[in-house]
Amino acid sequence: MKTFLVLANGTVLEGQQFGATGTRVGEVVFNTGMVGYEETLTDPSYYGQIITQSYPLVGNYGINGEDAESGRIWAFGYIVRELCDAPSNFRCKKTLDQYLKEQNIIGLAGIDTRSLVRLLRESGVMNGALTTEYATAEEALADEALMKAIREYNVTEAVANVTRTETTVLNEGGKYHVALFDFGCKNNIQRSLVKRDCKVSVVPATTTASQLKEMGLDGIMLSNGPGDPAENVEIIENLKEIAKLGLPIFGICLGHQLMALAQGAKTEKLKYGHRGVNQPVTDLAHGRTYITSQNHGYAVVGDSLDKSLGEVSHVNANDGTVEGIRYNNMDCFTVQFHPEACGGPKDTDYLFDEFVDMMKGGC
Repeated sequence: MKTFLVLANGTVLEGQQFGATGTRVGEVVFNTGMVGYEETLTDPSYYGQIITQSYPLVGNYGINGEDAESGRIWAFGYIVRELCDAPSNFRCKKTLDQYLKEQNIIGLAGIDTRSLVRLLRESGVMNGALTTEYATAEEALADEALMKAIREYNVTEAVANVTRTETTVLNEGGKYHVALFDFGCKNNIQRSLVKRDCKVSVVPATTTASQLKEMGLDGIMLSNGPGDPAENVEIIENLKEIAKLGLPIFGICLGHQLMALAQGAKTEKLKYGHRGVNQPVTDLAHGRTYITSQNHGYAVVGDSLDKSLGEVSHVNANDGTVEGIRYNNMDCFTVQFHPEACGGPKDTDYLFDEFVDMMKGGC
């Protein structure tokens, strides 16, 4: 079946359909990872986005269910150069095509994804639609309702759409009690804490400081998540009060951005973001560069943070954007990248150990 990617600038790319049928509008982004497509699709940080994989062959080891970062696909669509329809792996339980069909997600295969990635790098991420409902590209472009929906689309209320509504407790007998904020939390953050003997209470995004006070906590974890961080006004106000509790705090990705906003810093949207497993990050204190997994379209503006409150601890070695902050006014550090990455490099997994050491100091 013919499937089209219709972009806001009028570009139309035609390929073959896999997964579901229909029409879905979203923000078109690209991921440079060679592996980890199951983790990518199920990462809540991709809410509202249509993902393009720059690596040409996708689906060759199938879907196993064990590598999922959440209970469902959060991406709005999926674009690949070549889809493998006969995966080979001892853990494989279904094909990528079957998985997308089950989750009602449209897939597009057979287009020049490298060309699409170049377009997004030059022009910046842009809105688009995946559709199987038109016979020709001209017909799609002539549909004013479709083009209006594409032009006006914006990822809004993202955290509200991905967070849980009730607290979930993991590893009840753990030594250190951590409240993990679910802004769109990946499963491996939970696993990384449980592995370090933490009792993990995964709490809704809007949990307040007064609610946390009653939980007998040793530390607080701020998770990754989707959307524009500055949109989360209520959460940012909550974090101002949570910062005063005196507990160790560790933030990742969106959690990093939200804490910076709560401390008076600003964020900005990047031209095409950092999405992949090969982003070099330099630890300024130790002069060492790590390869990291990342998935974000916004960054903290380093100069906007009051230096008396905190300082930039990590920067992206490619473009110099802020990748980490250590705060002077509280027991808190945050990073933009994913130290729990799976699949992806685990060079920075030690940051979870640092967080546990902070909690040990308070016990």
